[in-house]
Amino acid sequence: MRVLIINTSEKTGGAAVAANRLMEALNNNGVKAKMLVRDKLTDSLTVVGLDGRMRNKWNFLWERWCVFCRMRFSRKHLFEVDIANAGTDITGLREFKEADVIHLSWINQGMLSLGGIRKILESGKPVVWTMHDFWPATAICHYPRSCKAYASQGCANCQYLPGHGSRHDMAHHVWKRKERIWRAHNIIFVTCSRWLASAVKGSGLLAGKTVTSIPNPIDTREFKPADKTDARRRLSLPTDKKLILFVSQRTTDKRKGMRYMIEACQRLAEADPAMKETAAAVILGGHSEDFAGELPFNVYPIGYVSDTRKMVDVYNAADLFVLPSLEDNLPNTVMEAMACGVPCVGFNTGGVPEMIDHRRNGYIAAYKDAQDLAEGMRWVLSEADYGGLSREAVHKVSTAYSQQSVALKYIDVYNQAIAYRHYRL
Repeated sequence: MRVLIINTSEKTGGAAVAANRLMEALNNNGVKAKMLVRDKLTDSLTVVGLDGRMRNKWNFLWERWCVFCRMRFSRKHLFEVDIANAGTDITGLREFKEADVIHLSWINQGMLSLGGIRKILESGKPVVWTMHDFWPATAICHYPRSCKAYASQGCANCQYLPGHGSRHDMAHHVWKRKERIWRAHNIIFVTCSRWLASAVKGSGLLAGKTVTSIPNPIDTREFKPADKTDARRRLSLPTDKKLILFVSQRTTDKRKGMRYMIEACQRLAEADPAMKETAAAVILGGHSEDFAGELPFNVYPIGYVSDTRKMVDVYNAADLFVLPSLEDNLPNTVMEAMACGVPCVGFNTGGVPEMIDHRRNGYIAAYKDAQDLAEGMRWVLSEADYGGLSREAVHKVSTAYSQQSVALKYIDVYNQAIAYRHYRL
């Protein structure tokens, strides 16, 4: 079986990381898998990048310009929506023609247009689509917040548009176009969490479609516990403090909840002033240096990291990983931290409670409750059986997210998609 996984980027972002790991898992379990990406960053032979002519930056720029204009020249939500009005037609590529299954991953920001998706579906090849967020089930947004329009009459009056849109706004028109394309073709949708599967099954766009849940895989040969002192020395981090880790591709993204992290740390320091000297915060991701003066502890900012070995060192250097996200599917960061034996604390939202088992391998705090987040941090660092939490975290990852178990589940889905195509023929 030949599978072509399509993703905008090879390495940047959680979806790219997940797609790479799935490709490796499939190749290790008898499937010939490749990735097709717009932004190729390595010399990997299993990752194919669009050539210079097809890798058209104007697709991305044109889409952003159209969104910018519809938002009345406001940048407030410019990168929180996608309308897929520009992209690349990949159906003529050799890799596409050779594939038995086309596996869509995160394909926004100029990779595929709705017209390009329609051509893929019209080719007759079986299509499986992994949902890393809500976009395939909504009109234009990746996370609908509290909006349920996608699950009822269809998107319109969009909260991301100035004045909350209108009955016939941009979201409404994109919804109607998606509806025509999706309805005419078979697509098997896969969500990375049971939470997302439950949330999108009521979408009008996915009515009658198969929606199943399969987690992302991780290579536990790479992400595994290692000596904390050695990891800290390699990163020039203090060896005599309890290190609290926060990770985000863009730390200023409000959805990642950094303000709750700051408030929780302040409450933690107020309850135990000694922690100002005994604890420190490590912040990994873009703009991490912006928060150096906002936490009551010493802050060690680390920029965006793509090197896997360094990432493993960062996790192993930490005593605790905190994920105060307000919306998240199945965060790779939680999986990575747990694989390295680091207990995690996060809010009760999205797929996070599926990963963190409360008071067994970490702590689930009440949603948007900074005081409970602080309590979870205190409990892990000062009260819990830390060794037991660490062992349970590693066990959870090895049993739930191993390459083999995830690959076999996807192979079953591919076979379903192929069987459906043969049945239709």
